[in-house]
Amino acid sequence: MFLPLPPSGKVRDSRLGRGSMAQVAPNLLAGSMTTWKKEGLVRWPRLNLKKPLKEPHSSHSFLSDFILGSQDGLVNVLGILLGISAATSDVRIIYVGALAALGAESISMGAVAYTSTVARRRQYLKESAREELEMKQVSATEIDEVKNILKGWGYEGEELETMAVHISSNPKAMLEFMMSFELKLAPVEKDEARRSFSVVLASTIFGSIIPLIPFLFVTAATIASGTIASVVLSGALLFFIGAYEARITVGSIWRSGLQMMIIGLSAGFAGYLIGHAIGAVP
Repeated sequence: MFLPLPPSGKVRDSRLGRGSMAQVAPNLLAGSMTTWKKEGLVRWPRLNLKKPLKEPHSSHSFLSDFILGSQDGLVNVLGILLGISAATSDVRIIYVGALAALGAESISMGAVAYTSTVARRRQYLKESAREELEMKQVSATEIDEVKNILKGWGYEGEELETMAVHISSNPKAMLEFMMSFELKLAPVEKDEARRSFSVVLASTIFGSIIPLIPFLFVTAATIASGTIASVVLSGALLFFIGAYEARITVGSIWRSGLQMMIIGLSAGFAGYLIGHAIGAVP
């Protein structure tokens, strides 16, 4: 179905209302193509686009994977650094503990991201096959489910029946509709597991290195200074991650940044308390 916009990009017909296409889309959906043709609403000239239009939406998968890896790596290594430095002044032991945690945590987080994404894809494919079978065997029941969803959106009467017919007449559209709005499942691309593994692995390594940087310049006599610098640097990055999340989603940049920083530093402080308690034991 193709509904080209008028040259101005605005809909001016009083039968639909004024405003942008997004504002009058619900009114357009309520009618049928036959009605639109009779009313002369699809006679606008086609637009010749040299390349497809793309909206600047962020990738939910990349954002969640980046936050998961970077925050986990940073907090994990920070907690270990604070714990070991509170228990001993041996810089070599601090390096060994932090680097071991960096390696193990990065591979572990990447593997978890990969396996969990594969599991989501398998679940989607299984439920998709089951839904296709139900559409063939109990089509009337499936159409009723479509109507129930549309009723929840406020459609009723002739509009409800018309939209249900349009959706159910297209098996692909109906399948995607049921998967999204009945089962609340999103499709998972075949190569998404590999992308998720790469993003989580890289972001975990990145996050793990940050609290370690100040300790590369300390000696046994200046460990306390390195600890303070590590906490400050880690807190700044945690704040940036939280602010970045709010910037491309919703919410207050300051609130999200402070929340992320407080949660992360609290976990790191727990490592310090454990290390201090063990170091105090003779």
